[in-house]
Amino acid sequence: MPLSSLRSVSVPLSDRKLPTFRAFSSTAMADAGMDDVQRRLMFEDDYLVAATGLQSLWSLALATVDVYAILVKRSLQNRRLVSLFAIGDGVTSTMTFAAAFATAGITVLIDNDLNSCSANHCVQFETSTALALISWFAALPSFLFNFWSLASSSR
Repeated sequence: MPLSSLRSVSVPLSDRKLPTFRAFSSTAMADAGMDDVQRRLMFEDDYLVAATGLQSLWSLALATVDVYAILVKRSLQNRRLVSLFAIGDGVTSTMTFAAAFATAGITVLIDNDLNSCSANHCVQFETSTALALISWFAALPSFLFNFWSLASSSR
């Protein structure tokens, strides 16, 4: 088909498919069959996944920096670096803690108050909550030691 014939084709506005409308309508269609509890569970689970994903990336970045510092035999006792590490550890730990307990709260609501645990996959949410808390307990010493090192360093 020649290029000139493609230019002359006009499509009425009503026949055009806009990608944003299509994405919005598919999201609305997926949400149409959900009740409020399922929507809340979906949000809490997404927040938990995002928080633990950020925690994992932050921990991987810190491990990379630590290995590099060991290989080049350089100390990381710079006040700016320690403050960056303490703030990053504090933010990611707080997000993981909040996401774990938000998911735990929704799970308790579904299990104890609504008695519909079997229909909402409570076991998976309880497992993810427990693993997020283990992740938080593992990341907490890093924050505490960095904060202590920052607070005890003299100017």
